[in-house]
Amino acid sequence: MTITLIVFVLVYVGMGLGGVPGLALDRTGIALLGLITLIGTETMTLNEAAAAVDTPTIALLFALMIISAQFEQSGFYNWIARRITKAGKSPKLLLAVIIAATGLLSALLTNDVVVFALTPVLCASMLALNLDVRPYLVGLAAAANAGSAATLIGNPQNILIGQAGKLDFWNYILFALPPTLVTLAIIFFVILVTWKLVPASRIENSAPAALDRYQLGKALLAVTALIALFLTPLPREVSALTIAGTLLLSRRLSSRDMIGAVDWHLLLMFTCLFGVTEAFSKTGLAQQGLAYLGQHGLYPDHLSMMAPVSILASNTIGNVPFVVLFIKLLPNLGAGALYGLALLSTFAGNLLLTGSMCNIIVAERAELQGAKLSFADFGRSGVPITLLSMAATAAWLITTNLLIP
Repeated sequence: MTITLIVFVLVYVGMGLGGVPGLALDRTGIALLGLITLIGTETMTLNEAAAAVDTPTIALLFALMIISAQFEQSGFYNWIARRITKAGKSPKLLLAVIIAATGLLSALLTNDVVVFALTPVLCASMLALNLDVRPYLVGLAAAANAGSAATLIGNPQNILIGQAGKLDFWNYILFALPPTLVTLAIIFFVILVTWKLVPASRIENSAPAALDRYQLGKALLAVTALIALFLTPLPREVSALTIAGTLLLSRRLSSRDMIGAVDWHLLLMFTCLFGVTEAFSKTGLAQQGLAYLGQHGLYPDHLSMMAPVSILASNTIGNVPFVVLFIKLLPNLGAGALYGLALLSTFAGNLLLTGSMCNIIVAERAELQGAKLSFADFGRSGVPITLLSMAATAAWLITTNLLIP
């Protein structure tokens, strides 16, 4: 038990710090090292670690990344980034288009994948227009988080929640759409208030981005087919894998390139966290802690606890590790609590730059283009965005009687 507790604490502290001082070790490396330690000390066997992995969740996330790779290979992300920046002479319109387009794409194609592809091309286009890219990068990251909350395939934590609770795909969308749209509007108006947007000093005259309409057509057909399959009893992961496998049957796009576009680091981090949290769950400490909270009227599945815990955990260990832990420790949550967890954990990720993997991807990809988004830059808008969106979501959850206050 001692080894398990030490490993668990160190892994989740590492998740919060984002690395280990003095070592080139990122979140994925920390999670992997934690699992290796548990296996190496024989605290957990390799078979137990494998059994702890939620394979359908990993399979669904992998398949969605393949579908997104089809869009990327078609040149769609470059094309849409160029189209967005055509609004550069009107900064308000540019911001609105970035938020709307990113929110929509993130709901369908998983937010981490969308910002990974969009950030560099948007940055390059906006820098060519002599724009201050920081408010638009905040809008990009915040909208990707918010838009992803609208569906059960929009982000990794929602995929996990949907799979764990066997939630209906369409019922969730109907419930999540109102607070998502409100949050997207909040993002737009908060950025207008917290930043001074200046029109572009010159028009970009670069050639339009190439778009392979045939490959884009395949990508759109794939998404349409996926949505249609979600209407059938076929498990979501099987539906997505079927579509992904079909896309790999291409004469023009290399399967190596398609598979190479998968974020294997994220999948590995997920896999390792399943093992680490399973080992901690077996110690019984978490269950004792939850029982103590219940005895004092502090129920984790009630809004009064879930909202502040989501904000705290999402901005320390990250919303994906937080949801992995929450689901593992509370495996019998009802649909109402799971709906609330999906919305609250996602919107909470907009508070700080470290609140979600999506934010970190935007900052890192932008820096490679010569645009720096600092912790303070993000927090300037992120704090009011999160507080307002969490308040609106809490009001929605109470109004609909889906989550106990």
